[in-house]
Amino acid sequence: MTVSVSGATPKMSVEAAEHGVDAPDLRWFVFALFFIFGGITSLNDVIIPKLKDLFTLGYGRALLVQSAFFFAYAVFSLPGAAIVRRFGYMRSASIGLLMMMAGCLLFVPASSSAKFELFLGALFVLAAGITVVQVVANPLISLLGPPATAPSRLTFAQAFNSLGTTIFPYVGSILILGSLAKVDGSKLTGAALDAYRAAETRAVVHTYLGLAAALLVVAGVVWTRRNRLHVARDRTGSVLHALTLLARPRFALGTLCIFLYVGAEVSIGSLIVGYLEQPDVMALTPEAAGKHVPFYWGGALVGRFVGSAILRTARPGAVLALFAAAAAALILISANATGTLAGWTLLAIGLANSIMFPTIFSLASEGLGTRSAEGSGVLATAIVGGAIVPPLTGMLADAVGLQAALALPAACYVAIALYGLLVAAHRLPTGLGGRATA
Repeated sequence: MTVSVSGATPKMSVEAAEHGVDAPDLRWFVFALFFIFGGITSLNDVIIPKLKDLFTLGYGRALLVQSAFFFAYAVFSLPGAAIVRRFGYMRSASIGLLMMMAGCLLFVPASSSAKFELFLGALFVLAAGITVVQVVANPLISLLGPPATAPSRLTFAQAFNSLGTTIFPYVGSILILGSLAKVDGSKLTGAALDAYRAAETRAVVHTYLGLAAALLVVAGVVWTRRNRLHVARDRTGSVLHALTLLARPRFALGTLCIFLYVGAEVSIGSLIVGYLEQPDVMALTPEAAGKHVPFYWGGALVGRFVGSAILRTARPGAVLALFAAAAAALILISANATGTLAGWTLLAIGLANSIMFPTIFSLASEGLGTRSAEGSGVLATAIVGGAIVPPLTGMLADAVGLQAALALPAACYVAIALYGLLVAAHRLPTGLGGRATA
């Protein structure tokens, strides 16, 4: 891989390529991106109970919020990789941030119309921008340092993602869930119902307008640094050429595990408020339950700082297997318990989630070299698991109850643990035939 940084030599030597790019300021820039898109993604956990209440939805339909959001990854990940190949990392980040801003602004007409489907459309556009930003951020943080410590570095970067997912839901619970009206929307019809929904979604609109303003500022700052980093990228082939990477078993199974992990993580996060409201769990109000969501994401925050240190010395595959097995065990305990034990064991799954995404990503994409952007695009496409597993879990919850529905995310974690064991046992070589060179 050929890399140059402003103020450095135009092309890196083989030795420099093997040690990555030493640009601490860009590393902090990527940390900020992780914070932003992580925080905005976690707001879905607060919006779901709000829209469920306003539109009198069941869990299966309410979790279409996650389907609309994460389906964008299936649509835009490969085009996002093509954008990175065409415009480079920094310009692509600006493009993604502006797309996110556009999605935030679409909450205005969605609220005015009081239509659930338009909220789904706004979330889709917002997620399309996040997809582009994530396609930039994941390979970039791997590039900005020695390849040998890429899993540790990506885990540390994901800690900033968790910081965003810890802060945003708490603030969102106050701004959005705290305004849940005492009026029973199911008793209203026609114009009165539309007016009620439009009024009650203003808190959502104000929150996202604030985010739109912040995103515009960040996009402007990133654009001023568009020439800061230059990376030689594989520009050959079509967008679909990236799918040839799936011929490598380690990459293909890693892609599947990203699908399962995001699906499981999002399913649990989406159900926390409803789960903690149950009389036989913690019997909390919606706002109080929403304020517990940060404990789930905060566990991931703590775990990622700790996991970053562990991954510097331990085998990543073995660590992944251990954490995934712990998540499945916590689900088993929560589903068969009541009261605070059921609630807190569910929230503790966030701690087990902590190292999974960055570790799976690093293991799957190890040694891709100049095809890193393509690999990131394919792996980001697998985040569509967040669009498929949550509504399936929601439909199970409507049919058999929340506790029993947790069996689906538990099965996802078991599959991830098996992947980690296979990698740790060297049963899934990268199949690249050597390291990419400058």
